[in-house]
Amino acid sequence: MNQIQVFDPPMCCSTGVCGPSVDPDLARFAADLDWLAGKEVRVERFNLAQQPGAFADNEAVRTALEEQGNECLPLIVIDGQIVSQGSYPDRTTLADFVGAGENGHPSLLSAQVRELVAIAASIAANCEPCLEYHYDKARKLGVSAEDMNGAVAISLTVKEAPARAMVELADRLMGRKVAPAPAAAVGDCCTPSTAAAGTGCCQ
Repeated sequence: MNQIQVFDPPMCCSTGVCGPSVDPDLARFAADLDWLAGKEVRVERFNLAQQPGAFADNEAVRTALEEQGNECLPLIVIDGQIVSQGSYPDRTTLADFVGAGENGHPSLLSAQVRELVAIAASIAANCEPCLEYHYDKARKLGVSAEDMNGAVAISLTVKEAPARAMVELADRLMGRKVAPAPAAAVGDCCTPSTAAAGTGCCQ
């Protein structure tokens, strides 16, 4: 059985229904945790204001707090590993974390994979705000720079194919005799290694 632990920032109540107004995000998240518990997922929740010992006893959580302060909260921990920080994931993302879709069946499309796909799609669409958003979300989910660079390289490869096809079509229709770019030049433009090193045309 999977275990999910939630380490909340200091607050009087984690349900979101106390105080002068209802916090819809907290109320929604509490309902999603109840849903997970109904799927035989063990759920534990800790409040920094009321249970500081739980934060101190968890090495990963303690390190995150020492390095980032309370800004990293809430932290979502699955089977001892931090999988999300700084926000409350939605139900679909929580289901992905524990390896099951909302219908209870295993899913290969995890939250991390979703963000890698979104990064590649952002580049294909030339959408800078989209790329910045999904990069930040992937980083918070613990996606490595190597995996993100891999998504970039795949996206650029796919994106270049139709552009080359259009040039070849123009050559045929207009009788142009322009030689295509050498394969090595295209492949060397942006790769995971060049991107990681801060070089290449996409930098």
